[in-house]
Amino acid sequence: MASLQIYDPFADAGFDDLFRGFFRPVRADKSAPLAIKMDVKETDQGYAVNAEIPGVKKEDIQVAIEGNQVTIAAEVKRDTEQKDGERVLRTERYYGNVYRSFALPVELDEAASEAKYDNGVLELKLAKKPAATGRKLTVQ
Repeated sequence: MASLQIYDPFADAGFDDLFRGFFRPVRADKSAPLAIKMDVKETDQGYAVNAEIPGVKKEDIQVAIEGNQVTIAAEVKRDTEQKDGERVLRTERYYGNVYRSFALPVELDEAASEAKYDNGVLELKLAKKPAATGRKLTVQ
């Protein structure tokens, strides 16, 4: 005669490990640069970009515009001030270079574009390049 066994899906070790992973704290890799988070909005005249770059001086931010490509780069510097008798117990902040590059649907006018940095937010006003008007050629 065959014996019946009760199957418990939660007793399987693989299933238990799957759900146990949801409650473990997420550990960020400190060596990986953080992404620059941003919002992009379109207006009739151009684009408005707000990019979060906290902890950076405005002198350490570079914005490059080439055609319809925009690149934002920044260098996050470490404050090397350590007082006598102090020892670092834990450091989680990222230091190094971060950048973000993105393309927009139309060409941008570099001369008419503006950048402003205040309270950790870089605000870009990117002007659209006026559309080139075509000219008709006379056939000779």
